[in-house]
Formats: sequence, C-alpha cells, structure tokens
Amino acid sequence: MAVLLIGTLDTKGTEYQFVRDLLRERGLETIVIDAGVLGEPKFEPDVDRRRLFEAAGTSLDAVRAAGDRGQAVSAGAAGAAKITNELFRQGRIQGVLSLGGSAGTAIGTSAMRALPFGVPKLMVSTLASGDTRPYVGTSDIAMLHSVVDISGINRISRRVLTNAASAMIGMILYHSPLTPHHSPSSDKPLIAATMFGVTTPCVDAAKQVLEAAGYEVLVFHATGTGGRAMESFIRDGLIDGVLDITTTELADELVGGVLTAGPDRLTAAALRGVPQVISTGAIDMVNFGAPETVPEKFKPRRFYQHNQFVTLMRTTPEENDRIGLDIAQKASAAKGPTAIMLPLRGVSAIDKEGGPFWWPEADFALFQRIRNELSSRVELVEIDAHINDASFAQAAARKLLELVLRTR
Repeated sequence: MAVLLIGTLDTKGTEYQFVRDLLRERGLETIVIDAGVLGEPKFEPDVDRRRLFEAAGTSLDAVRAAGDRGQAVSAGAAGAAKITNELFRQGRIQGVLSLGGSAGTAIGTSAMRALPFGVPKLMVSTLASGDTRPYVGTSDIAMLHSVVDISGINRISRRVLTNAASAMIGMILYHSPLTPHHSPSSDKPLIAATMFGVTTPCVDAAKQVLEAAGYEVLVFHATGTGGRAMESFIRDGLIDGVLDITTTELADELVGGVLTAGPDRLTAAALRGVPQVISTGAIDMVNFGAPETVPEKFKPRRFYQHNQFVTLMRTTPEENDRIGLDIAQKASAAKGPTAIMLPLRGVSAIDKEGGPFWWPEADFALFQRIRNELSSRVELVEIDAHINDASFAQAAARKLLELVLRTR
C-alpha cells in the first residue's frame, strides 16, 4: 500500500521529490504519476505522462500538437482520475497527495474525487484560500494553502510541504477505513436524513426513534452541497436507509434558486434499491441570497426574509405541480421499498395556518400531482398533521424502520 503523488514533474518536480523523500523516510511507499506536458520530468515517475494521457483517451503527442493548455489540463485530470480509481480498486494506494497551482489543483482534485469517502486526500494549493467548491465538490478533500507559489524549496515552502507530508503520514497511520453499511466507530447500520432549519423539529424527533432502534443517523443539511453529499454516500453503498424528509433542493433546481443539488437529486437510493421514505419538507420555498440578489422576474412574488443574507420565495401552485411530478417520477423508478409521506397541514415551519407561507392551494397542487402520478408500487401515506408535529415525525421514522427490515 502506498501514497499516490500526482503532479507536473516538469514544473514541480523538485517539490514532489522533496515530499516523496519525506514520506519514504517515515516508511511509506509512494507511487508517482507525472502529469507534465512540455519539459522533461525532474525524476522518473512510476506512471509516466504518456500512460496518463492514453488513460484519458488521447495521447501526449496529440495534446502537445494542440497547444491548448486548457485541453491539456482537462485530459490530465481525466487520465489521473481513471488511473487513481484503478490503483485504488487494485488495493495499491491508501491516500493521495498533490501539489500545484490552478492546473495542478484541477488535476489532483479530479483524481481525489474519484475515490470514496474516508480515503485520505490532501491538496496543497495556491488556490486553497479562495473558493474551493469547484475542486472539493462533495468529497472529503483537505486543502492546504501553500502561502507562497510552489516554485522551489525555500524556508516557507519547506515548512508547508513538511506539514503536508506529516499530515498525510498521520492520516495513513491512523486511518480506519469506512466500509459499506458500517461507520468507522460502530457496527450500527446507517440512516441518512435530510434537514433544513424549517424542518428541524421533525428530523430531530424522527432521529430519536431511529437511534432508539439501534441505528446511527447522518443528517445532511439540504443546501445543495448537503443533498449532493448524501447522494454520493448512497451511491458508494454506505447507507442502509434514507429518511428524505426535506426535498427542498428540488424546488431550487426546478424554479431557479441558489441551493439546488442538481437534477440527480432523489435518484441514488432509487437506483441502488436502498429503502427510503420521502416527504415534501420545505418544498414551499426557493432560496436566494440578500434581497438584491433575487432575479427581477421574481420581484412580484411572495417573500420571507429569513435573515439579511437569506431570502425565501414561496412556490406557486404551478411550480408545486411540476415539483410533485418530479418527486412522483423519481420515487416510482425506485428498485427498493419506497414510501412517500405527505404532511397535509403544512410542509415547513412557515407553511402553517397563519404563517407567512401558508397557501393551501399550493400545497394541494403538490400533493395532488404526487397522488396522480405515483406508481402503485410506491406506498403513499397521508397524515393529517404538520410536518413538524411529533406524530408525523414518529410515523415517518417507523415507516422507514419497517422498509429497512423488509430488505433483511
């Protein structure tokens, strides 16, 4: 088992050699992938650049002939991701460490995102003090700011790179792998749940029921990134059941809010056959930033100012009809036991009688579309309660327990 080092050995070879030697001094093996294009590598890699670009479906000669730096980086990232995944599946690597500027960061983090949660991933980057979302995504990549440019060994870079090597050594030596259906600290099966501030009482109450039954509950904040992270955990086979109380990210995707989790939200459990209970939490709202960030076309709509940085817009009956169709179609495609639970007295803390988003006709449009389009294979449970009522939360948790037990 080894630490994988990925980078451009023509421009960053000295730094990679320094880190490689530190790792070897502590008894760790290394595998080095060269992603350089133009100059000669500073030392001989274990995986050369020709093999890297061939893994991306092109060739080093073709990339050089094109003379397009962006194309070279994209191909290097694709090749690095493919080779990294192969090495991990062969059981040859325990962690990944990469160094670089914009190109090196794109290549290194692409490879890291190809690996499952829990595998140590460390990116030393000149970009680590800015917006790292494009590089990290939903992965557990650790970003370390290089402070100075990665262009030689000096008193600053020496300390940063030594810290990076030490961090990777620590993660490798004390690494406890997360295996499917188990957490690293217990043998309890894992339940994934989705929550928003306006559905917190529901999820908290349901969580108590599930934990009392011997399950560990991972709660994901439905802010776009949270939904994508949960979907990735499900795809990786880490989750035994899903309590998808808060599907608000679907509203942002279909209407145009800022907290979308993308079109694949609410698909992973269906594809893997993982038992799931789905509800309509916070479907009454679409999320924007400060009031001035709301698109002009929405100005006549009904809004609620959650705080100075968050503006909520009420979904209309027409929008809820579309969202209901999306939910019904995705649930109907599920391979495993699935139930949809509808809280007939409101779907969020502010969607209740007398609340700022109380709009029974809009909720009815959502519920009716689900009723009309849902496959008979999916159980539909309607409860005359608000989503945050204890009765609804407990019923949802018990229903999930029933579905999970059905698959054992």
